[in-house]
Amino acid sequence: MTAARPSHREALLDAAAELLVQRGYRGVRMQDVAAAVGVSRQTVYNEFGDKWGLAQAVVLRDNDRYLESINRLLSEHEDLHTAVEAAVLFTLETSADDPIKKAVLTGAGGDELLPLLTTKAEPVLFTASARIVEHAMRQWPQVERAELATIADAAVRLTMSHIVLPSEPPERVARFIADMVTRYLGTATGRG
Repeated sequence: MTAARPSHREALLDAAAELLVQRGYRGVRMQDVAAAVGVSRQTVYNEFGDKWGLAQAVVLRDNDRYLESINRLLSEHEDLHTAVEAAVLFTLETSADDPIKKAVLTGAGGDELLPLLTTKAEPVLFTASARIVEHAMRQWPQVERAELATIADAAVRLTMSHIVLPSEPPERVARFIADMVTRYLGTATGRG
């Protein structure tokens, strides 16, 4: 069998996301995902490899959608500090209500998916950092790319940490991360 058509891929991801939210990772069966879309189970395996690959694809798609919103938010602010603060606040507030992230963090069998946001979060972290750097370089070209990449990675990791284990009100975390980013970039570029 061949891989799923693009329209099937999105439908398979929609079905898998719904099942993850309803049943948790342990309750998702490839056969159920296939049946929801009207394709064979083998089509799902051909497209995603295994159940872990399917779950990872769901989380990555959710992350891509979130990053589109971050790009829009960053564009709404000329000042780097307010842009970072708005992006972090949006991230923390959206994640608290995101059914996919809730399934990963707290859902039945969520412990199997938790690595997608912690120890095996490289695809999410790298994608987020890279897209934020690309956007920021277009909007604030005076910032040094290497310095921006370093602090963007730290800011994304710190934000992820607060998603997984919130310890402060989102507003305070957002302000702290924005302060950290702008102070680092000011020091790194000699604008202290």
